[in-house]
Amino acid sequence: MSSRRAVRSGGSPQQFQSFSRRGFLTGAAATAAAAVLAACGRTSPVSSSGGSAGSSSGSRGSLTIGAIPDQDPEVLQRLYGTVADSMSAALDLDVRYTPVTDYGAAVSLFRTGDLDLVWFGGLTGVQARLQTPGAEPIAQRDIDESFTSVFIVNPSTGLAPADDLTPLAGLRFTYGSETSTSGRLMPAYFLTEQGVDPQGFPGGPGFSGSHDATISLVASGSYQAGVLNEQVWASRTEDGTVDPATVVQYARTPEYHDYHWLLGPQAVERLGDDLPDRLLDYFTGLPAGDEVLQLFGAGSFIPTEASNYTQIEAVGRDLGLIS
Repeated sequence: MSSRRAVRSGGSPQQFQSFSRRGFLTGAAATAAAAVLAACGRTSPVSSSGGSAGSSSGSRGSLTIGAIPDQDPEVLQRLYGTVADSMSAALDLDVRYTPVTDYGAAVSLFRTGDLDLVWFGGLTGVQARLQTPGAEPIAQRDIDESFTSVFIVNPSTGLAPADDLTPLAGLRFTYGSETSTSGRLMPAYFLTEQGVDPQGFPGGPGFSGSHDATISLVASGSYQAGVLNEQVWASRTEDGTVDPATVVQYARTPEYHDYHWLLGPQAVERLGDDLPDRLLDYFTGLPAGDEVLQLFGAGSFIPTEASNYTQIEAVGRDLGLIS
């Protein structure tokens, strides 16, 4: 089994190249994502069973949590299994983590109520909320109100770190998932802002499926350049996963809002109107140094609201990722 850690914070921020922010795009188009559920998830050890969907007087209610699969499955299993255990004990609920196959599956299963509480990226959170009337953003990490992406290149390109993204236009280029905020949506926006067609790379852009896969593909030379979540890049660099002889950072994007927990209305119907407040109190009440915070690479969780993702919605509509 891999010993790779979940993304964590630590030390002072690394120095990255950046370029200036301009106004964001507007427009409209349409698309949607859907997929299937992966194999069975993890139930918290304090839970005697998966439990039924509902709850009754004198019995523990059940809550199914999920997340977009943006990192290696082993990393995600450890991270969200720990969240399930912690949340179960704190809220007196049977909490189960159910992994999914891709980003679209997370949105689809949240819409149908098969997932109650999901850790979404900015774009998938907007998609899920628009498709699920009554869905409510609960909390984000302190780092998610000023999130960034990094463009990486294979050293064979001869590119040195710079603010100018135009040299990337002629390279074989891969994003992460097609609906990743940090691995596709916002990088595509910033490329457009600098006059680079985000779909115009030689042979068309690739889609690796995850941030870890993007690093591997660029390092191997399968793609000459790519883009991913800065937090994953910093963590992999810190733990020695990244070989600077095979892949290096080229540029860093401006800041934007990203990941957040989104709660579905069916869970509130089952478990009570106070569920959003209970969850917010749980997340914001985690003490400094708590294992959950460490695994999330955060100093704390903070409240969030739908208006924080207005820019992401506008860019998503322009790229045809939100109808």
